[in-house]
Amino acid sequence: MLSNLSKEIQDHLIEQKEEVVNFLMDLTKIESPSLAAETQLPVQEFLRKPLENLGFQVELKEGQKTGGHLYAIRETPAGSDAPKQLLLGHTDTVWPVGTIKHMPVVWDKANNIVRGPGVFDMKGGITQMIFALKTLKTLGCTPEMTTTILLNSDEEIGSAESQPYIEKYAKRSGRVFVMEPALGTDGLIKTTRRGVGQFEIKVVGKAAHSGLAPEEGASAIQEMSYVIQQLHCLNRPEEGLGINVGTVTGGTRANVIAATCSAVVDIRVSNQAQSAWIDRQIRNLKTTVPGTHLEISGGVDRAPMESNARNIDLWNAVRNCGKSLGIHLVGGQSGGASDGNITSLHTATLDGLGSVGDGAHALHEYVCLKGLIERTALLTLAILLPEDLSSEGA
Repeated sequence: MLSNLSKEIQDHLIEQKEEVVNFLMDLTKIESPSLAAETQLPVQEFLRKPLENLGFQVELKEGQKTGGHLYAIRETPAGSDAPKQLLLGHTDTVWPVGTIKHMPVVWDKANNIVRGPGVFDMKGGITQMIFALKTLKTLGCTPEMTTTILLNSDEEIGSAESQPYIEKYAKRSGRVFVMEPALGTDGLIKTTRRGVGQFEIKVVGKAAHSGLAPEEGASAIQEMSYVIQQLHCLNRPEEGLGINVGTVTGGTRANVIAATCSAVVDIRVSNQAQSAWIDRQIRNLKTTVPGTHLEISGGVDRAPMESNARNIDLWNAVRNCGKSLGIHLVGGQSGGASDGNITSLHTATLDGLGSVGDGAHALHEYVCLKGLIERTALLTLAILLPEDLSSEGA
């Protein structure tokens, strides 16, 4: 029965707590910033051994501009024709080499947390992968679906080089579990994510001396002030649509009418319809100051992870796994994007299955150990879900 298996999984992982924590700390101590490609191989080699011990075939895919990517697969008795499921994560962090000197990796036993750069985003999620798979092997459980793993090294900088791999393996998979951190300290599962984009808007005017012949100029900065107001009026926070003018540059000297002014605009959308709408609105902006014109580039480059039938079925099945473990799971929307936005376009995807904690990209970054054990147990059960989830979502 599922309840008996759930208890067996929980009891085993509680016994393994110290081993789990030590693994997490050792992994976090291997600093691996996205922009230092050479730092990724030590992490990949650290993970290769436990995966191979679990029967996985591990392939390290060399990067051109990045530290490359780790792909692993463990064939089931059904062989290569068996349906596949993908565990997706990333080894890169936002923290430069040397950060652990002033932000050490620490097991704070008094608060039952582990601190350190990248521990929450997302060395904790990777640790959960390893120990969920170890638990399955120890307990003699064989998933119906072939388990595959993809760990890229450029997620924090947009996954430009790894995106073809992500799409390739997502298309081959019946479902994807994204091991990004849970949402908020309450540990919400990320059932949807907003899409993300950037526009660059350049106003071109005409330079002139502001004292001698101001009437001969056309101020790009003045026009940009009107454009910014139009942009911020497009915000629809109640609908999950966000627009922010993040940077503005322009002009040359105080006594010169500005000939150019540029702004970079961040866009967050909750669905594809919003993507199309905001694209039209921005590209149809009109100038107010005579003698100026607009040059607009960019767009929404990461589609939203929307709620759809296959994602809902997967969410319901995993929520039932949580119930059997005594964990009440709640879903939520993340304002940021992840590689789950990519996979959701191709197959059932559930995100935020990683660690419970706080401080992603912040100095107080930490993982809650109670949540780490619970979410490892949850992933263990989720991996065992059948290909057909129709009986799991009730």
